[in-house]
Amino acid sequence: MPDGIQADHPTAAHIIADRIDREGPIPLGDYMAIANAHYYASKDPLGEEGDFVTAPEISQMFGEIVGIWLADLWLRKGSPDHCHYVELGPGRGTLAHDAQRSMAKFGCSPAVHFVETSPVLKARQAQLHPDATWHDDISDLPEDGPLLIIANEFFDALPVEQFVVSSGGWRRQMVARDRSKFVAVPSVDPAENPAGGTTSGFPDGTILEHSPVSVEWAGNLANRLAKQGGTLLIIDYGYTRPGTGSTLQAIKDHMPVSPFDCPGASDLTAHVDFHTLANIARTRLLAVSGPAQQGQWLKSLGIDQRAAALTAASPKQAETIRAALHRLTGPEEMGCLFQVMAVTAIDWPEPEGFSYGE
Repeated sequence: MPDGIQADHPTAAHIIADRIDREGPIPLGDYMAIANAHYYASKDPLGEEGDFVTAPEISQMFGEIVGIWLADLWLRKGSPDHCHYVELGPGRGTLAHDAQRSMAKFGCSPAVHFVETSPVLKARQAQLHPDATWHDDISDLPEDGPLLIIANEFFDALPVEQFVVSSGGWRRQMVARDRSKFVAVPSVDPAENPAGGTTSGFPDGTILEHSPVSVEWAGNLANRLAKQGGTLLIIDYGYTRPGTGSTLQAIKDHMPVSPFDCPGASDLTAHVDFHTLANIARTRLLAVSGPAQQGQWLKSLGIDQRAAALTAASPKQAETIRAALHRLTGPEEMGCLFQVMAVTAIDWPEPEGFSYGE
């Protein structure tokens, strides 16, 4: 057993190492699932003292704009009763807090539902939302009205699988042990190409990445929207066209590290396949808007004007507000890296903010 690992309090690294010792190399998706389950269950990773900062923690403006966007859609639909605000992986509850405040100004005050499994983050969320209802997944969400679903930096943390081209065909990317380290290795046995077809045209070493877990989540969410009405707003970093290569990455103390260095102690993510998520929604006859760049989306919805109003109300905070605005919308910051996509029930109005991103 590696130094510092206690058998009665196993770390993710110990659990992964023990499974590899018993079974041999494990699929990359299993490695990522074990690592992130322990990571989010054991700590609050957000903020300057954590490992990363999300948009809602940068400024109240982000959540306020999301709230205005939801309220506008709800109003143009005719203010339906029994709406439910649902957030997937809501962090500290900051986005929901700011969004709910904006929505209430338009008479939209839906019940709050959080899909969260981390006991640490549930405790933080309860401080801002004592009346919220928590769910481990979406299976027991209410069925009596439309769902207003927010997924901000949710899909990027779901496990991915990778397939590698070799002279002997496709191989599944596995994780093995090399002495005390974890390493990625191709499977010994051939694997089916997730996209279908042969390796023809792909150089050896080419990686195809996909996320069966994301596909399952997207399908289940789309089924709910098709049945109940409402919208799903996805905000994340990702790609809009199919491609090749690994997007797996890890962050610890706000710095990039190897995804295989400290599983369970760093944030493992992969870029979101918006192309596939959009196609899943369309198969359920839902309307898809975007993806659009986060910076353009926020600006089209009035974040510049909101920043000016906040500055006028608190002149001493002008530089802080300006810096937050730039971080959220600047092309070299989050503005171009993050994409925004809306999935909406077919009988709901077309959502605002996407006219330039179609």
